[in-house]
Amino acid sequence: MSYDGGPMTEAMYYILLALLEPSHGYRLMQAIGEVSSGRVKMGPGTLYGALSRLEEDGLICRVGEKDARRKTYALTESGRAALEAEAARLRAMLADLARMEGGAQNG
Repeated sequence: MSYDGGPMTEAMYYILLALLEPSHGYRLMQAIGEVSSGRVKMGPGTLYGALSRLEEDGLICRVGEKDARRKTYALTESGRAALEAEAARLRAMLADLARMEGGAQNG
């Protein structure tokens, strides 16, 4: 199933976010933990399955394949646009929450 521009899974979002800097699999697992403040711990099975799907969907690509054992991935333009769209969607949801919480306090 290819990415259609709808809401992303948590795994997709954090992988794309971590790939703002090109990285390889093991480092990505560490970076995802860092950018999520330790809240998200992604195992190799989830990571490599998601990387394959993201690559098939054209959101990421492999770069600098000097060492066949260590595949380095980077965002494509489509991947960067998808990440920006998802961030905007999440910000809008948080704004909705803040507005509703403010209305509940005033009502």
